[in-house]
Amino acid sequence: MLRMKVVLVLLCATYHGALSITDGLLPNGNFEEGPKPSQLNGTEVMDRNAIPNWESSGFVEYIKSGTKQGDMLLVVPEGKFAVRLGNDASIKQKVRVANGMFYSLTLSAGRTCGQEEKLNVSVWPSTEAKDWGMLPIQTMYSSDGWDSYSWGFLAEAMNMLKNGNFEEGPYVFPNTSSGVLIPPNIEDDHSPLPGWIIESLKAVKYIDSDHFSVPVGRRAIELIAGKESAIAQVVRTKPGKLYSLTFAVGDASNSCEGSMVVESFSGNVTAHIPYESKGKGGFKRAELQFTAVSPRTRVRFLSSFYTMKNDNSGSLCGPVIDDVKLLGVRNSLRG
Repeated sequence: MLRMKVVLVLLCATYHGALSITDGLLPNGNFEEGPKPSQLNGTEVMDRNAIPNWESSGFVEYIKSGTKQGDMLLVVPEGKFAVRLGNDASIKQKVRVANGMFYSLTLSAGRTCGQEEKLNVSVWPSTEAKDWGMLPIQTMYSSDGWDSYSWGFLAEAMNMLKNGNFEEGPYVFPNTSSGVLIPPNIEDDHSPLPGWIIESLKAVKYIDSDHFSVPVGRRAIELIAGKESAIAQVVRTKPGKLYSLTFAVGDASNSCEGSMVVESFSGNVTAHIPYESKGKGGFKRAELQFTAVSPRTRVRFLSSFYTMKNDNSGSLCGPVIDDVKLLGVRNSLRG
């Protein structure tokens, strides 16, 4: 069971996972490890990473049991410390979960004023719409001013795309520096690049970090034949839902110089991402947002131009694609 503590006021947070996942506190779920004195202005937390294992935003206070607020004495029922969240303030923590498993979160919360306060508990990113909840805490049920609440969620895969980082793919000979060509018109069932379709008349190149510059991890794709070199994947989407496609565009540090443009297609939305390559490695991030219009959406990448290596070899080259992610977007819960 996930447990944590809020003073809205948060007191402690634990989690419980079904099927033998260990119950217990989140790391520093009781907030007993606090900010350094230099990271506090009175009780206000001044650094978003000041509370160990947590990231905060907005007006967040680190409260010690016995602190007075006007005529009210703040009591922390478990341990000595808690956090208090101002309007639109938040605290969050990354936890490792198993995809497809159900988890429940338990937290202790109290309120420090008479207004109708609510606590927003959310899991992000997720592919499902119901991954947040508003807990009304204006009514207190215990005599000490604190109640413990529970909230459950089903762990979803963070990346809706399969193999978006291209780490799964064909074997690369360790003594070759030319990469591996993946032939054109390869469907998903027969693709040596799991999840991806080679949707073009010419090949794409699978490259590794031992011989090339790769934006993230150890593998990436180089689009070497202009508009005739494309990769695609069909993903499940919910019509009417807003999605964000993010990816990295760079060069392989293989003397491929000049102005490059990657065209990204998601459903009926297209983005042109320019990249000015010096042929020495590097990359930039890009994002394309779209609203799904059908239960399945095709995500596609291609290079706008043919490019030749600047080494007199006459070899084709092109932009590198890596770290492709597709996530559902809910603006009210982001940040």
